Amino acid sequence: MPIQHSGITNNYDLYPSFPLPDGQIRIGYNHLAEYIASQRVIVIDGYAGVFWDQFRIQLDESLFELGIQASWLSIDAVLRPPSEISQLISPFLKGDDPLFGTRFTGQLRDFFNPKLLSELKPDLQAQLTILYGCGAALVDWDARLIYIDLPKNEIQFRARAGMITTLATKTAFDAKSAYKRCYFVDWVVLRQHQADLIERIDLIVDGQTTDSPRLMSGVNFRTALHEIAHSFVRPRPWFEAGVWGGQWLKQYIPGLPQDEVNYAWSFELISPENGIVFGSDDFLLEASFDWLMATHANEILGLEHAKRFGTSFPIRFDYLDTIEGGNLSLQCHPRPDYIRQHFGESFTQDETYYIFETVPNARVYLGFQEDLDQTLFEHKLEESFEHNTKVDVESFVLSHAASKHDLFLIPNGTVHASGAGNVILEISATPYIFTFKMYDWLRLGLDGRPRPLNFRRAFDNLHYDYKGDRVYQELLSHPTVLQQGKDWQVIHYPTHRDHFYDVHRLDFEQEIAVELNESCHVLCVVEGEQIELITANGKTTSFCYAETFMIPAAAKHYILRNLGSEPAKVIKAFLKSDWSL
Repeated sequence: MPIQHSGITNNYDLYPSFPLPDGQIRIGYNHLAEYIASQRVIVIDGYAGVFWDQFRIQLDESLFELGIQASWLSIDAVLRPPSEISQLISPFLKGDDPLFGTRFTGQLRDFFNPKLLSELKPDLQAQLTILYGCGAALVDWDARLIYIDLPKNEIQFRARAGMITTLATKTAFDAKSAYKRCYFVDWVVLRQHQADLIERIDLIVDGQTTDSPRLMSGVNFRTALHEIAHSFVRPRPWFEAGVWGGQWLKQYIPGLPQDEVNYAWSFELISPENGIVFGSDDFLLEASFDWLMATHANEILGLEHAKRFGTSFPIRFDYLDTIEGGNLSLQCHPRPDYIRQHFGESFTQDETYYIFETVPNARVYLGFQEDLDQTLFEHKLEESFEHNTKVDVESFVLSHAASKHDLFLIPNGTVHASGAGNVILEISATPYIFTFKMYDWLRLGLDGRPRPLNFRRAFDNLHYDYKGDRVYQELLSHPTVLQQGKDWQVIHYPTHRDHFYDVHRLDFEQEIAVELNESCHVLCVVEGEQIELITANGKTTSFCYAETFMIPAAAKHYILRNLGSEPAKVIKAFLKSDWSL
């Protein structure tokens, strides 16, 4: 992410920011050194993946220029031995399973030797003592606290490059193993650690630009989170290539690097991995979406929904681009009891496919043929895995024509895949890695290796009775007009009974007023050039075609105003009031 925004854009913005008053973001080690200079003791905590050695060297140079010689203490000195840490986390990593573990049930403090941690003291002879590293705030010192945050996409880029290790380790893993470890262990404990620290933080630092850290005071940071919790936010999207990926995203969003082979995904709102960008004087600072949920879950979700989901933001929006690409793998997602028992998740990966763009003859695979032979289906998949033989998918699975604005319903355990030629807005529950691939069209991944298949897990979760007429009745949403006025209407896309969210489309020529009714709304502009959002507290902003944004329940109501020459259509997902876990 650049240090400064390039300016107002009338197209899809790669770096959307929540506006702050001027002067709230500072850039560079010199500003950080000036903040520290008057202190005798400082604690600098941060996310796993920070380049701590580089950070220390550059900050030390800036302090030296101010005539300050610091005594540096690394919190890593009191970590438990590697053998003990391995013993602690290994039950949660499920051995050599390449993809899946189960959520770690401990906390960050468990990684440290409690006796040595309690014995850490400032150097009383030093001009300045700086305790630093991931977990440094676990000490009970009377000191100002600085926290270095890091976006999850940046962590993944660094891990793939072999530039960082996971929490409390010295040896880098391969990219897939590192991601598995992060998802099931590191990010679990670090998310909780952040929540414990939020009220104590004196200064937050965006550490993704290693030579130019961006700084904001803890007071201003907490104030900004409060303002978001009563108005709106558009998280920063990020993009990934994939073996089936297409070219539409690359062509529509020219700010993306054009040398990438494709863009399969755009992660518009996946709360465990997205960040929120703040802007002041056009300077940009990014912080994890997790902070917002840790501080304002009740305001974001509404009180009753927060009782169900806690600090987990439950709705996910992302794009799947297969235009000029290929079919997704044939897949399904775990049933609720299965995901709780095997992976430690509190709710499962129920999905929908909203057809955002498509080409003629594009298809979606969903549900089984009426005359399905379950034994033969499973045999063919196992045979394909063992002997690399082709499977005639359409002899087992229904294939549906995909038209723009269709909504396909994919509750847990449903066989499905997007065919080539679609851009799908995936409106889903937030869990996002629990895909049991059964068949991948005999292709290799972008790394030249076969992608892992999990057909046996799929067999344990598939609803084989989603077939034939039942698919057309229950898994294809049949939209109806719910409300209408002179130049607007609200169209209801009913979701499946297993989905805890529902979907409306807001069609309007000039403007439409919307009540939140004690639920957050996640919205995406699916037709039209640009719309203006006006919230009840007077905040206004604009969003362009294909942009996703969220309005918290505490905002109460809002107005969408069409700024384009053509009618606007905005998809809205929200939490059902009558659904329970």
